[in-house]
Amino acid sequence: MKFTLSGAFIPTEQLVPIALAAEAAGFTTMAFPDHVVHPEKLDTPYPYTEDGKRRWEAFTPWVDAWVAIGALAQATTTLRFTNNVYVLAMRNPFIAAKSIATAAVMSGGRVSLTIGVGWSNLEYELMGQSFRNRGKRTDEMIEILKKLWTGEMVEHQGQYYSFDRLEMNPVPPGPIPIWVGGISDPALRRAARNDGWLSDLQTTAEITECIGKLRQYRAELGRESTPFDVMASASDAGDIDGYRRLGDVGVTHILTMPWAFYHGLTDDLDKKIDGTRRYGEDIIAKMR
Repeated sequence: MKFTLSGAFIPTEQLVPIALAAEAAGFTTMAFPDHVVHPEKLDTPYPYTEDGKRRWEAFTPWVDAWVAIGALAQATTTLRFTNNVYVLAMRNPFIAAKSIATAAVMSGGRVSLTIGVGWSNLEYELMGQSFRNRGKRTDEMIEILKKLWTGEMVEHQGQYYSFDRLEMNPVPPGPIPIWVGGISDPALRRAARNDGWLSDLQTTAEITECIGKLRQYRAELGRESTPFDVMASASDAGDIDGYRRLGDVGVTHILTMPWAFYHGLTDDLDKKIDGTRRYGEDIIAKMR
């Protein structure tokens, strides 16, 4: 079992010390969520809470994932970086490919890309992208990213994007794994076509059900024997026994905020570092 520290809601000035604490505690990965702006009012409910309200308040810091990863890669040596999640179709594919590739180069290949299609049509509109066809565009953008990351002359003629021969450099030092977040059937099928899946905050039973569907879809694609990661955040698992049960059903990474187990959702940096250290001693070291 590997452990991922969530970079959500962390003030910018705390990122380097927390990343260093995570690396020292045995975390393998740090993940960054993605919102560009926070509209004061929503015209559709937030889909992952019962009351439709967002899990955060206005003025919460949301750093740009790839800028943060490039910076933190210079302060760390082994910690990997990913997203929870990066809304790919909200971006221009060339700018996204360039940012991700640069972060991969700056980190020495310590990057995985975890994508989702998002839920905020208002952000899509502000970014100048279509919300309605975001799923299909995401699939085509994945094709484009893989082409651009070869560093060779490539071209593309697709339903939504077309371009003549061109190249993009620098080249990532190795393949960038692509994981997909989401609990809808299209999201699970998209994950099955790629390298991994990220759960929402779900129960162990719900995560197990999703993994069963993923195995079915991967078998249909003839991909059941290829490596596949699952990064999960379980609402009913916070100890070694709970994590082992998740591992038994196929979870490879636990996504967590470790200080919450010791100090709650505190803003105090010293408490966050203490909680990260204690989680490493109480959970990560014993799991190994």
